[in-house]
Parts: sequence; structure tokens; C-alpha cells
Amino acid sequence: MGIFSASAYVASVDRIDVDALVDGGIKLVLLDRDNTCVPRDAKVPPKDVCSWFEYAQSKGLTLCLVSNNIHLDQVQRSARELGIDGVGCALKPLPTAVFAALRRFGVEKHEAVFIGDQLFTDVAAGNLAGIKTILVRPQSEVDLWYTKLLRHVERIVLGHVKFEGEE
Repeated sequence: MGIFSASAYVASVDRIDVDALVDGGIKLVLLDRDNTCVPRDAKVPPKDVCSWFEYAQSKGLTLCLVSNNIHLDQVQRSARELGIDGVGCALKPLPTAVFAALRRFGVEKHEAVFIGDQLFTDVAAGNLAGIKTILVRPQSEVDLWYTKLLRHVERIVLGHVKFEGEE
């Protein structure tokens, strides 16, 4: 599997099978914030994402936001709303924040997964760290200008990849 290939492709966070993660030995779920858990054009996570987080935590999973967002107050606010920890200024695709989270929560690489909406930051960071990765579709079409450029390249790289949970 290459640096820009996810372990799985799922339409959205709330469609990821929590029970399958637990059965697969996952203990730590690292998630991107913007357009993965919180739409870029909103300030709060949608109810379906909040419900997924509650269910995941009830099954014993530890969840943590790992975001490149430089507005640490936004990252921490979202983390509080979701009842989890959060890290901003993660500098993805560098895997430094992923390694720090593994150490912080005392988890081995095979016990962690990174979920995000960007191939060149989220998936790359997870893969460089040696953990499983799940690519989801962005929640909103609103993006930063440089992310919009990368989205065009993503479409080419992904080609006709089928995302689980899409009709």
C-alpha cells in the first residue's frame, strides 16, 4: 500500500463500523477536524457525528482530534463538544502528531487508525506513521484555496474508488 492509499474508503465518519474497529483490535481513533468531523462552513459537529462519537466511546474506543488548524481555540472547542482530546497545528502529512498521540495514549501502531477527508495530509500522515487509515468524503464543498487545488489532484489519484456507504 502506498503513502496515498487508504486502508478503507467510507462515505462519512458516521458510516464507519465501530464494532468492526473494535473487533479488529483498534483502541485509538485519530480524526481530522475540518470537513471530517466539523464541516468547514460550520462551527459545530453535526448530530450524526456526535452520535457516532458517543457510540464509539461507549465501545471503549479512545478518540482524539488531530488537526492542522492553526486556530487552537476552534480545535479545542470542537474537542470539548465531542468529549475528547484535540491537537492543533499538527503539521500533517508529517507523522509527528500521530506518534505523539500513540505515546500519549499508550497504544501500539496496530491498535490505531487515522480518519480524515484529505489524501495528501490525513491519509499520508497515518501511513507515514504506520497505522491504518480511513479516507472519508469531505462534509462540505467549502475549503481553503490550497485545499481546493489538492482536491483536484485527489480526484485524479482516486479515480473510480468506491466509498462504502455511497449509493
